[in-house]
Amino acid sequence: MAKYCYSAVFTPDEGGYSVNFPDIEGCFTCGDTLHEAVKMAEDVLPLMLVVMEDDKKPIPAPTRPQDVAHGEDEFVSLIAADTTEYRKKISNRTVKKTLSIPQWLNTAAEAANVNFSQTLQEALTAKLGLQ
Repeated sequence: MAKYCYSAVFTPDEGGYSVNFPDIEGCFTCGDTLHEAVKMAEDVLPLMLVVMEDDKKPIPAPTRPQDVAHGEDEFVSLIAADTTEYRKKISNRTVKKTLSIPQWLNTAAEAANVNFSQTLQEALTAKLGLQ
């Protein structure tokens, strides 16, 4: 899970804009307006990268924007992607975990009205450096 930045080629067409990421095979989208095309590009890029991470496929190095081939009517723009943030956005369902702690710690935590789920989430987030 990481932060990435890739060049996207925007192509105007009759319906708006088509967007292609030359470095990421099969990564393309479109939008009726430039604004919509950019938003769609910001959504499809992290999706494709998450799939690649999960499938343990190598993530290609990004091509420098000035080195990306494009047509006369096309333009290149950088699109950023944070797969950690994207995972939070698309998979925020809760899962039940069973754990064991010493009785004395349980008693003290219950007496202090500690929310065990929240405390575990905060500890895991800090431990994994995901803050």
